[in-house]
Amino acid sequence: MTLLLIDLDNTLIDRDAAFRRGTGIFLDAHGLPASDVDWVMELDDSGYTDRPTVASTVAARYGLDPEGVLAFLRKGAREHAVITPETRAALQAARAAGHRVVIVTNGLVDQQTGKIRNAGLDVLVDGWTVSEGVGAKKPAPAIFHAAAASIGASLDGAWVIGDRDDADIAGAHALGLSSVWIHLGRDWTLPGLAPTRTAATVAEAIGYAANL
Repeated sequence: MTLLLIDLDNTLIDRDAAFRRGTGIFLDAHGLPASDVDWVMELDDSGYTDRPTVASTVAARYGLDPEGVLAFLRKGAREHAVITPETRAALQAARAAGHRVVIVTNGLVDQQTGKIRNAGLDVLVDGWTVSEGVGAKKPAPAIFHAAAASIGASLDGAWVIGDRDDADIAGAHALGLSSVWIHLGRDWTLPGLAPTRTAATVAEAIGYAANL
């Protein structure tokens, strides 16, 4: 049995695509240019710009109520979160082979849990751990230990799968764990460490880690 610790945003789900859809709806509802979705996406930085900063910047640009913008942002991409058939099949195959899967994600509990449930991941994994809920963010070792403990497992032989070099792969490296980096068409640039494997999709990464 292998424990697979898998990232959520831009790994199990295409978070940026979901956020883009939500942003398009938001702009349309406020009569704002559809082309501005690219500006919002750049500002958002895949969710790594803190929500109050994004809200105040968007509100200032369009003369909107910052609290209203913040309410939209706190919903994030959860209403539009989906997984691909290939991702679903890979998760099912891994668990059918006896492996255990825990989602490990930075973010707010309500927001991230909403994405997990809306995408149907809640019935495809053994559990999930959100940084807000455990008081530690990737790459801190504590969040990975908490994820394993949440299902009564240890980190011995575990694999970490994710798209962030500075969070997922750096976290795995600090713990001496094997890892698969979802490259999303990028080159590896973080000095001093490297993933065990690289993959184009999470389904491919699960196949590597679970030896499917």
